[in-house]
Amino acid sequence: MSGWVKKRFWAQAEVCAAEGGFTVTLDGRAVKTPGKAVLVVPTEAVADLIAAEFQAQAEVLDPNAMPITRAANSAIDKVSVARTEVTELITAYGDSDLVCYRADGPEALIAREARAWDPLVEWAAQRYGQRPVIRTGIVHAAQPPALLNSMRADVEALSVFELTAFHDLVSMTGSLIIALAVLGQFALPEDLWIASRVDEEWQAEQWGSDEIADALTAGRKQAFLDAARLYFALQHKSIPARAGQ
Repeated sequence: MSGWVKKRFWAQAEVCAAEGGFTVTLDGRAVKTPGKAVLVVPTEAVADLIAAEFQAQAEVLDPNAMPITRAANSAIDKVSVARTEVTELITAYGDSDLVCYRADGPEALIAREARAWDPLVEWAAQRYGQRPVIRTGIVHAAQPPALLNSMRADVEALSVFELTAFHDLVSMTGSLIIALAVLGQFALPEDLWIASRVDEEWQAEQWGSDEIADALTAGRKQAFLDAARLYFALQHKSIPARAGQ
């Protein structure tokens, strides 16, 4: 397959072993990325997700319903050749992390931010041996270089596919710490998404919701959860969920 096709032409999507990992075939033909590389992923779990996305397509394809496939394409065609740039982009969030910038009022919002974000700050302090600097207001406060270097080391240790998933975890929340907490299984991805939305939810409570903004938020949430799903599939795990779900 060269790039995105508009109509379904296959009957069966199947996972097959390939050099370097696993691929997906459509009636025996290996799937290719938009850049015409054979789509090979590191784990069978990821290949299973991609095969399921192809198998679920109707007569007319919907690329938006194939987030794992799109992420794999990006990892192979883009991130693999721009790994340094992607790493730089991601780690820059650490010096202006969402959870480190707090409101100066009202008291109810201050308390809500503290409940959601203080545990993440403590987790980062324990993991990296350096407490993140908390700032009231929006004026920049530099983080300790040792903390930034330690967090960067974790990002640099990620594989290309992990880095692709991690990029969305960071960009959808504006927080390097929250994204690292997903990887460290500090809390469920769903709960970490909620933690990233404290300020926005407060504003919605005060001024009301907006249909367009709500739709954008829903899309960002799904992208965040899809990225977590990809990351855990790369670890041969299912995305953690609450008991009973």
